[in-house]
Amino acid sequence: MKKILVILSEWGYWGEELVGPLEAFDAEGYQVDFATPTGKRPVALPPSMDPYYIDPPLGKPVVSQEMAQKVKSLDDPRNPRLDNPIVLSKWLPDRPYWSSPKFLREMEAYYQALDEVEKDLEQYDAILIVGGSGPIIDLANNHRVHDLILSFYRVGKPIAAECYGVTCLAFARDLDDRKSIIWGKHVTGHCKEYDYMDGTGFVGTDLNMGPPPYPLEYILRDATGPNGQYHGNVGKGISVIVDYPFITGRSTPDSYMTGQKLVEVLEKELKRYGW
Repeated sequence: MKKILVILSEWGYWGEELVGPLEAFDAEGYQVDFATPTGKRPVALPPSMDPYYIDPPLGKPVVSQEMAQKVKSLDDPRNPRLDNPIVLSKWLPDRPYWSSPKFLREMEAYYQALDEVEKDLEQYDAILIVGGSGPIIDLANNHRVHDLILSFYRVGKPIAAECYGVTCLAFARDLDDRKSIIWGKHVTGHCKEYDYMDGTGFVGTDLNMGPPPYPLEYILRDATGPNGQYHGNVGKGISVIVDYPFITGRSTPDSYMTGQKLVEVLEKELKRYGW
């Protein structure tokens, strides 16, 4: 039985971006483990459960009645599936400050702890970072998430990410060369045309950030370098790119395809798709 590690924000994930891949994994009989930064149960963003919500950039509803019910069912506190996620802050070590008086010893301990984590990760066949606005807060610049991604990358296991979850791939960098692991790769992710002008929000706060704090498309264009490419596929209904070991999905409509392509990577050794 194959086993997938799914990383979720504690500040709100987009429902379909979990439901879509999860249904693909369940259909194959995969075991799925969930993890969050501090162990809180992940919560779906309210608009992702609202079939009447009009997505501002697209000017149309993006949640079907059927999907709204699926997300509500998974998000329901009485549904135990998302209970007790793995606690990343306990599982992975904290990186010491460079100013620490015992910096060398602490870095040695840090790398030793990462070696132990990599042994734990041998049980997993792939990792998925789910999107939504929440990852902007607690996944994009989370070095523990980066260390997980780097661990999968070093052993050549599939790494999938959706929407703003793709930011984590751009920022996952070895401290020795600090070069993005997607340099020279083809990826997709939340495009500039899909950015909100107002209303970027998060679960657990009334904060309206307005537009997102960074245009992910620009980050991905820079991170892939001159020999890679960001694919927005604006105007096309689906944008999913496979450039092994990476499987990336642009946004909500691409969720099912992202899950399906990860399955094909695992079952059919798919290496390239979408470009």
